[in-house]
Amino acid sequence: MSTADHDQIPERALAWYRAGTGAVLATVVETWGSAPRPAGSQLAVSGTGEMAGSVSGGCVEGAVVAEALEALQDGKPRLLTFGVADEDAFAVGLACGGTIRVLVEPVGKAMPEGLLADIVAARAARLPRAYVVNLESWSRRLAGPDGPLAARFRADQSGVDEADFTVIHNPPLRMAVVGAVHIAQALLPLARACGYDPLLIDPREAFGSPARFPGERLSQDWPDEALRSFGLDARTAVVTLTHDPKLDDPAIRAALRSDIFYLGCLGSTRTHAKRVARLTDAGFTEAEIARIHAPVGLDIGAKSPGEIAVAIMAEVTAALRRPARHET
Repeated sequence: MSTADHDQIPERALAWYRAGTGAVLATVVETWGSAPRPAGSQLAVSGTGEMAGSVSGGCVEGAVVAEALEALQDGKPRLLTFGVADEDAFAVGLACGGTIRVLVEPVGKAMPEGLLADIVAARAARLPRAYVVNLESWSRRLAGPDGPLAARFRADQSGVDEADFTVIHNPPLRMAVVGAVHIAQALLPLARACGYDPLLIDPREAFGSPARFPGERLSQDWPDEALRSFGLDARTAVVTLTHDPKLDDPAIRAALRSDIFYLGCLGSTRTHAKRVARLTDAGFTEAEIARIHAPVGLDIGAKSPGEIAVAIMAEVTAALRRPARHET
């Protein structure tokens, strides 16, 4: 599986531009608090009117597309402001109206092709980049995760600082799931729906088979070897589900010595106590072991594999989006 389609907006825009149809990128600058699409959300529009992505729940897409097609003709960027009435917001499932600002940039004229190509290349290489455009001078540049934008990268938060609008392009989210069990059958599609690129790891051929997991990316390598090939970084979550220390422990040891943002392990409190003892004997510190979320998932009373998968994704989301509030 590749990165979720809804996270491929810059790639689609670049492909349309290079195909000769023309392309425009529209990006949410600011919006109302209850909006489904936060700052940084993007809509790509081709010269033939094709669309990829979104900038709202449907309130303003039509107007944005119309402006995008005009921008292709005059080559100028524009900053659009829409006031969304309460009744219009309610019609698309929002509680209240408000204001949304959208930056519209034709590729190759306002946004240089080379700059967009650099963004796409960095995303493919899993390198964090920020696209910074000054809304007064229209100067543009790329920036890395160090320096004054470090906090925005950590929070995965695009937004405006004085005249500069910054769009954060963090590496796509990924999830490695160890154990081809029933919970994994529910968890993988749910993870993908949340924007993750999942990998299922299980050296037991009868468990991790294409017949049981059609269309999924599978690895039958030993878990620590599979994770080493997969790569572990700050945009990756690891979930172990086998209950078998021979399979879970190698993955856990690899994960604990990496920069992943979430490690969750299935098992009862008693099972986890035994796990902690094994890790302590292996030389892991108390602080390292405390990174483990166990028993895995938020305590919502989940029982079925589907409910447990929901609990896991909820906890993964909390760890990613509200790390200060979600301590182990």
